[in-house]
Amino acid sequence: MTAGVTITDPRRAPQGFGERLRAYVALTKPRIIELLLVTTVPAMLVAQEGWPDTWLVVLTVVGGTLSAGGANAINNVVDRDIDAKMRRTRHRPLPAHRVEPRQGLAVGLALGAAGFVTLWLGANLAAAALATGALGFYVLVYTLLLKRTTTQNIVIGGAAGAIPAVVGWTAVTGTPDLASWVMFAVVFAWTPAHFWALAVRYRDDYAAAGVPMLPVVAPHRETAMQILLYAAATVGLSLMLQPLTALGPIYLTVAGVSGVWFVAECIRLVRDERRAMLVFRYSNVYLTLVFAAMALDAVV
Repeated sequence: MTAGVTITDPRRAPQGFGERLRAYVALTKPRIIELLLVTTVPAMLVAQEGWPDTWLVVLTVVGGTLSAGGANAINNVVDRDIDAKMRRTRHRPLPAHRVEPRQGLAVGLALGAAGFVTLWLGANLAAAALATGALGFYVLVYTLLLKRTTTQNIVIGGAAGAIPAVVGWTAVTGTPDLASWVMFAVVFAWTPAHFWALAVRYRDDYAAAGVPMLPVVAPHRETAMQILLYAAATVGLSLMLQPLTALGPIYLTVAGVSGVWFVAECIRLVRDERRAMLVFRYSNVYLTLVFAAMALDAVV
């Protein structure tokens, strides 16, 4: 205490139930979960060709949230050393010592188990197995095997984030089919374009942490051209959904117009590195628009 002012240590353990709860919630990376759920519910509506049973939707969303939160919590435990070296992540609960590694791992495993049970009982075993498989892939393949060793880390690892659409479809039908895997492919191709745009902005952070994201090891033009190619593939895959499903002109119009805009923003990024965060933000808008159009078209 100095001159009547209490100096607080941002690296202290949280005090009180509310502060501790906020630290545990932050451990699950809620913003990432929101993005995953954007793909789950529309996939359910397209599979049903209308609104499914409301309890099925609720329990699928809850189960998917628990599974994704568990994966993110375990990822935070594994990556706490590199998170501490990056400005963007140094204030996360583990590097800031607001949650201890043992506690974070326990939370992650408990959430993953709860997600499996919720999806099994609320939907079906296939949906539960897909979500839990994605958790395992994210932790074992992306986080432990790929992230620190190859520029293709986010390309291959993106499979985990693409699974929620298949989980949503399978919760309704009991089994995935071609249309659900095309939805998977849309998100899979979108992920490198989305994440590499963010990595351009935080190139120095990843370099300091020793993570070989493509913008760290490749010139900007090469990175931007890869972003553009994946964006174009994403748009092409999104248009393939229309003949495979009952989706009509609403979806086709939104997917086409927003896709042209997405590709155009990526072309501008090739010429101007300063547009990286604009591309990153628009990539979120693009994916939300495409899946929202799916949902709207399915119920109209």
